[in-house]
Amino acid sequence: MYLPIIVFPMKHTFPFWAFLLLPLLSWGQIKQNPAVWTFSLDKKTANVGDVVTVNIKGSIQDGWYVYSNDFKLDPGPNPAVVTVNPSGLYEVVGAATPVGVKEKFEDIWPGNVRYFIGSALFKQKIKLLKAGPVSINGNLNFSTCSTKDGTCLPPADEPFELAVQVASAPTTTSATSASLTKPISTTVAAATTVVSAPAPLTAPVTTSATVSATPPVANPTDPLTALDGTTEKEADGSLWGFIITAFLSGLVALLTPCVFPIIPMTVSFFTNQKGGVWKALLYGASIILIYVLIGTVVSRINGPAFANFVSTHWLPNVLFFAVFFVFGLSFLGLFEIVLPSSLVNKADQQAERGGVVGILFMAFTLVLVSFSCTGPIVGSLLVASAGGEVIKPIVGMAAFSSAFAIPFTLFALFPQWLKSLPKSGGWLNSVKVVLGFLELALALKFLSIADQVYHWGLLDRDVFLSFWIVIFALIGFYLLGKIRLPHDSETKMVSVPRLLMAILMFAFVVYMVPGLWGAPLKALAGYLPPETSQDFNISGGVAAGNGGPTGRQNGSESRRHGALFKLPHNLGGFFDYKEALAYAKTVNKPVFIDFTGHGCVNCREMEARVWSDPQVRNRLQNDYVVVALYVDDKTELPQTEWYKSTYDQKDKKTIGAQNADLQIVKYNNNAQPHYCLVDHDGNLLVRPKNYDLNAQNFAQFLDSGKAKFEKKG
Repeated sequence: MYLPIIVFPMKHTFPFWAFLLLPLLSWGQIKQNPAVWTFSLDKKTANVGDVVTVNIKGSIQDGWYVYSNDFKLDPGPNPAVVTVNPSGLYEVVGAATPVGVKEKFEDIWPGNVRYFIGSALFKQKIKLLKAGPVSINGNLNFSTCSTKDGTCLPPADEPFELAVQVASAPTTTSATSASLTKPISTTVAAATTVVSAPAPLTAPVTTSATVSATPPVANPTDPLTALDGTTEKEADGSLWGFIITAFLSGLVALLTPCVFPIIPMTVSFFTNQKGGVWKALLYGASIILIYVLIGTVVSRINGPAFANFVSTHWLPNVLFFAVFFVFGLSFLGLFEIVLPSSLVNKADQQAERGGVVGILFMAFTLVLVSFSCTGPIVGSLLVASAGGEVIKPIVGMAAFSSAFAIPFTLFALFPQWLKSLPKSGGWLNSVKVVLGFLELALALKFLSIADQVYHWGLLDRDVFLSFWIVIFALIGFYLLGKIRLPHDSETKMVSVPRLLMAILMFAFVVYMVPGLWGAPLKALAGYLPPETSQDFNISGGVAAGNGGPTGRQNGSESRRHGALFKLPHNLGGFFDYKEALAYAKTVNKPVFIDFTGHGCVNCREMEARVWSDPQVRNRLQNDYVVVALYVDDKTELPQTEWYKSTYDQKDKKTIGAQNADLQIVKYNNNAQPHYCLVDHDGNLLVRPKNYDLNAQNFAQFLDSGKAKFEKKG
């Protein structure tokens, strides 16, 4: 038996054998992927209509990174793709959301890419439609690259299958309640808002008797990639960049009204303290420690709602008002805050211990009060912590609180420096009295916040200004020696510094007086109640927020929540999201969403300094349908409109809670002010904008949104 022999020319021998050995050579070079993935559901049992979250977690070896799914470059690398197999048992809600993603520029494309290093997390929401055992099947396709030389492994697949037991939804007799189990749609057509035929803005817009109790859901298109590859959120950047940003934001927040009331308390408290240096340092360290604990541990339990509660709920605000009011009266000499007599005899033996407790109390008070003004950075940190981040919220809180600790440590040292000055004892009481007046004035800010949120009508803008005018006039008279309080010695001669301070006080009073008749007082925009609460405005008549030119604010009372809220500068608009989208569709205009709050000092400043600019006001009046959504309003909605949030699984019963949930779930942000330009379906047109006092920048922002809307047709 002969075996056939194939003879090849020598010049073809090497390529032939190389071809035969190629599979073996390739097999020998296959590497285990440095990214290992685990898949889990946030709950094992649920009801029909519930939304569950698929958590896709990756552990990435050192020296490697994985591309995220929230960027688009053409040409570019392969971003991650999370695919969920279709089924009649469930439906996919939006695209997978990455958590903890970073961003960098890669020269090879060139362009910005978003990636994970060390660990990765994707969250995919799934709505359950039918009862019984449900198996959720899908796949993760991802690309892994080396941080050393940039080489990448071929894209890999990781299939997953997760089981959840779905029970039937609770039976309801109300047709409205039954609608909770229906698939949620973000289109305007699905909303129950009923709008008549196209009409001018002054025409009343009516809503049906039943409003759908459906929670907001994310856009069908991932909002992070909906803007032609641009991201709605700012790039995470490096950890050091994040730390610097948090620290600088803390310094900016020091200029806000919620921080000022604690300055007089700090100076007064440390005036009588011994061992000032080490206690001042302890005070600064306590601020950082307490801020980190409250901002991370407590926030991980309560989520972003905790900061909103502290800054807007009536209980903490009235408590702050009472505390500062009592301290103010004490500074004026009405009484002295001392330890109970039973503890006085032990004061010498436990002086240091008592001082430490007092310092911790002062630090704790500062942290609570400052929560009112930390939304832009703290809110982002709270969302990050709720999304699974651990290190970043802690580091961010530490950096942010350090901005508070440094100046307040200096304030704690300040009384000791005063004591070291020659002949300082006589005028220290005058400093204390002036601080007492300031304490009374600033305490009104907290009562004003609660008054606006709950619509009590106690401190409208003109009433608030009346109190401030009287208080600051009294400071001027006191500095001139015309008023003497307990513990004051007779003022035989007014020193030049006191005279200059008195001049400043009276000048400030003169500046405020026109505000009683509606002057804007832009320098105090963040401190005063909104101009729409003014009972009389000389430029617009009684209740200027209700009048104004034809086609502006007229008819707002007939709109949903129009009796509760008013827009500044006689702007016409809405206060309900669905109603605004529906009207915008009838007039074919984009929508300007103003996520705002009664207790948002930066919102008032933006309205007074930026919205009042003619180039901005004209664009808002003519180019957009404006809707103001108050995230902190406590007005409870009818029970038929309540729903459970897909974000924190809590019932949303008030106007503010539902607006805040909309901002977090649909637009992935919870800072105020937050301005979104959207189309008739609520999809973002351009990157949202936050606090920016440059009117020219804001006008360009509005122009870019209008241009994008017109381009979409």
